Amino acid sequence: MNGRREFLKRLGIISAGSLLADKIIANPYNPVHIFPNQYNYVKIKGAVKSGGKSLKGVSVTDGQSVVQTSGDGTFEIISSNQHRFVYISIPSGYLVNQNETGTALFYKRIKPNQNNEMFVEFDLTKNSNEDNEHSFLLMADPQTRTKDDIKLYFDSLVPDIKKTASQFAKENLFGLACGDIMWDKLEFYPEYEKSVKEFGIPCFQVLGNHDCDVLARTDEQSAVTFMDHFGPTYYSFNKGEIHYVVLDDIFYFGDYFGYLDQKQLDWLKQDLSFVENGKTVVVFTHIPAYNKQHERQGFTEPNPGLVVVNRELLYKILEPYKSFIITGHMHESEYLTDGGSEIHVCGAVCGAWWTGPICNDGTPNGYLVYNAKGSGLSWQYKSAGFDINHQMRVYKKGNIKESPDKILANIWTVDKNWEVNWYEDGMKKGRMERILTNDPLAIELQLGKDLPKKIPAVEPVFTDHILSAEVAGSGKEIIVEAIDRWGRIYTERIII
Repeated sequence: MNGRREFLKRLGIISAGSLLADKIIANPYNPVHIFPNQYNYVKIKGAVKSGGKSLKGVSVTDGQSVVQTSGDGTFEIISSNQHRFVYISIPSGYLVNQNETGTALFYKRIKPNQNNEMFVEFDLTKNSNEDNEHSFLLMADPQTRTKDDIKLYFDSLVPDIKKTASQFAKENLFGLACGDIMWDKLEFYPEYEKSVKEFGIPCFQVLGNHDCDVLARTDEQSAVTFMDHFGPTYYSFNKGEIHYVVLDDIFYFGDYFGYLDQKQLDWLKQDLSFVENGKTVVVFTHIPAYNKQHERQGFTEPNPGLVVVNRELLYKILEPYKSFIITGHMHESEYLTDGGSEIHVCGAVCGAWWTGPICNDGTPNGYLVYNAKGSGLSWQYKSAGFDINHQMRVYKKGNIKESPDKILANIWTVDKNWEVNWYEDGMKKGRMERILTNDPLAIELQLGKDLPKKIPAVEPVFTDHILSAEVAGSGKEIIVEAIDRWGRIYTERIII
């Protein structure tokens, strides 16, 4: 069995059911009912307007059918009482409405009258600024489980995110929590909502495996509490030239694996049918469509709890577009391409489950800052408590027993498009090479049965975003220079 999954099971991170066995045995027939017993069609009529004017061509859906508003801004959907929401794909050029908590409001609950009919109206506000250039803050895995975790979140991350948000025009900035907002303790959702209120920007939410109702034993009933707070688990919206999609890739039955059901895939096809081929489409999921952790750990196949098992179907749908799939779940960083999509596995807000300042691969606790310009997208990792230009950690010689003369640089968002050079006493010596190893700080803080004290089962993981260079000379000063794909230069200096 995959070592990481075994560790997670010991923590109760994946198999919450094992911790709740007594409760289930005591009351095994107490499911959370979300669907009425009797199936009824519901005729939904409505309109989308802004400032009293009708908006044409806005996509509206109940999670199954997708229609667009006509010239007078009206729409009609034949839905059913099996669907909980009717919602829109917010068009470019309009602001994101917000709940009182600050979370994004783009949906209405389906509440038909006695004739199984209802009327809804969506009223949007025109953005006074062009949103061709916009930004978003991607927060993966806040994952608070205790009041102590919540305090750490509010003390270390919330002020940092709030400060970053203040540097952008609010009209063209949104936040997105990329799943595992909680660690099974869904009664703490209001604490997350308080933090969103402090950020001062609308935030969208992705369902994570730890955002599911732990007593649910069917996928259909697993997201009740999440939906009560945040609305649908899959939806889309637009900003500038980019079409954004949130998907629910958690198949939950007490345990879970990564999977996209047919209904959602069919919905996605309809949703994207209104998006011009060649456009940039950004998909947010919690579990990565794919990652290579299994290769780094010496396994031939990925664990189904760490990838989307039917990802090829998603890739096929995304083929006509320039696509990004942005994810969390892994508590480490990885940037790769698979199936024609660029996949971002983002470092965690909580790091290694609030045990210290870093994830298992040495990535600092933090979040991503994405900037869109036209159809282009750029990004930087924002480490909590550091300047935005803090993109790496450099280590002196002696951290690899077999290669004692190697210096190391952990660069959390490095990919094949970066160039990393090293200098000795001002003289350029050459390129650094990516290797597979543990982060030295992660070894110091996490390795061993007694570390970290909060959760001793947490251990460092092999990562390939560490670069090395052999320093055999007698130089005194080493400078590592990293140049990202957009030409931004980051440097770190150490004294030998």
